[in-house]
Amino acid sequence: DSGRQSFSRGSGNMHLLISRDASPLVAVLNGVFYANAPRNYLMSSDYDQLEQKYPFEYLIPMQMGDTYKGAPIVATTGEYFTEFEPVIGQQWQLHSGRHFDESFEIVAGFEASQRLGLSLGDRIELTHGSGSPHEDKEGEHDHHHHHHHDEYSYKVVGILAPTGSAHDRAIYSDLVSSWVIHAHDRRKLSSSGHIELTKASDLIPEDRKITGVYARVMTRPNRSASSAIQQVFNGLRANPNLTVASPAGQISRLFTIVGSVDQIFIWMSVVVVIASAIAIMLALYNSIDQRRRQIAVLRVLGCSRWRIFGLVVTESALLGLIGAIVGIGLAIIGTSIVTGVVSNQLGLQLAIPIWSVWTLIVGTGTICLAALAGVIPALTAYRTAVVKHLKPLG
Repeated sequence: DSGRQSFSRGSGNMHLLISRDASPLVAVLNGVFYANAPRNYLMSSDYDQLEQKYPFEYLIPMQMGDTYKGAPIVATTGEYFTEFEPVIGQQWQLHSGRHFDESFEIVAGFEASQRLGLSLGDRIELTHGSGSPHEDKEGEHDHHHHHHHDEYSYKVVGILAPTGSAHDRAIYSDLVSSWVIHAHDRRKLSSSGHIELTKASDLIPEDRKITGVYARVMTRPNRSASSAIQQVFNGLRANPNLTVASPAGQISRLFTIVGSVDQIFIWMSVVVVIASAIAIMLALYNSIDQRRRQIAVLRVLGCSRWRIFGLVVTESALLGLIGAIVGIGLAIIGTSIVTGVVSNQLGLQLAIPIWSVWTLIVGTGTICLAALAGVIPALTAYRTAVVKHLKPLG
C-alpha cells in the first residue's frame, strides 16, 4: 500500500500521458518516474493536432534526453507549474526563487538541488544523455548522442519545494531553449565551418521535438473524472503512431504484477518462522536430554512436574520474544536503508509504518509459536524419572 501510494503521487492530476514509447507502462516509467529518456519523438505539429481535436483542460509538452550530473532535465512550458499537480490537490510550491520565464533558465527539484548543491544564480551546462562515458547507443559508443552542450549555459532561478514524488529529483527548463541547443548541434553537423549561436528564429519544424505530453481532459468543476476521458482515450488509441497511457491504470497494473511477488515473500516469511520454531524445538529437546539430572534435582527440591513443564515452555517463549525483538529491530534498520535508497534513486517517499497492528500480530504470533514449539521438550522434561537420574555419576 505504501508503494502504491508513493507511485500514485507522481502521476498527480493528469488523466493521460501521450508519447511514442514502446508501451504504456514504459511511457509512464519514462515520462513520470524518469527511468530512461524516451527515444521516439512526437513533433510539434502532432501536438497542435491533439490540441485542436480533443477537449483538453491542459496539454503540457515535454522533451527529455538531457541530464546534469545524472539528474534528468525536463524541458517544458510554464503550464507545467500552473496546471499540473504532482500530487492531487497539491500544487507546486517554490522553496526559493521563481519559475523560469525566459530562455536558458532552470528550476531545480528540491532533491536535485540538495544532491547537486545547486543554489540560485548558479550556471550549469547540460549533457545529452546520462553523462556516463560508457553510455552507448545500440552497443556502440556514439559521440553525437553523448556530449556536453557547452555553447549554452543555464541559470538557476528557482528551487521547488519537496513533493515526495519522483519529480523532486528532476531539473526543469523551458522547451524552446531545449529545441535551440539541439538545433545548434544539427547545424554544426551540417556545416563545415564556424557557425553563430542558434536562436529561436533559426528553428525549423524538425527541431520542435517532444518526447511526451501530460494531458487532462475537461471535467466539471471539483470533479476529477469525466465520461469524456474514455472517449478521448479510445480516439487517441486509434492512432497507431501514438502510445496512450493512463498513469493510474498503469500503476495499478504494475502493482498487480508485483502483488504476486508480495505473496511469495509472505509465504517465504511463514516458512522461515515455522522453520525457526522447529529449530527451537530441536534445540530445547537436545538440551533437555542433557539436563535431566538438573531437572531431577529440581524435582527433589520441591518443583512439581507441571512447574518443570512451565519452565521449559517459558524458556521457549523467551527465545521467541528475543527473536521477535531482534527481527523487528532489523526490520526497522532495513526499512530505513531501503526508503533512503528509494528516495535517493527514484525520488519516492515510502511511508512504511513499522509500529502497526500487524507488527503486534506478527510479534505475538512468533512468541506463541515459539511457546508451542516448547511443548514437546516440556513433555520430555515432565516425564523425567527422578530416581534414575539421581544415581551417582560414573
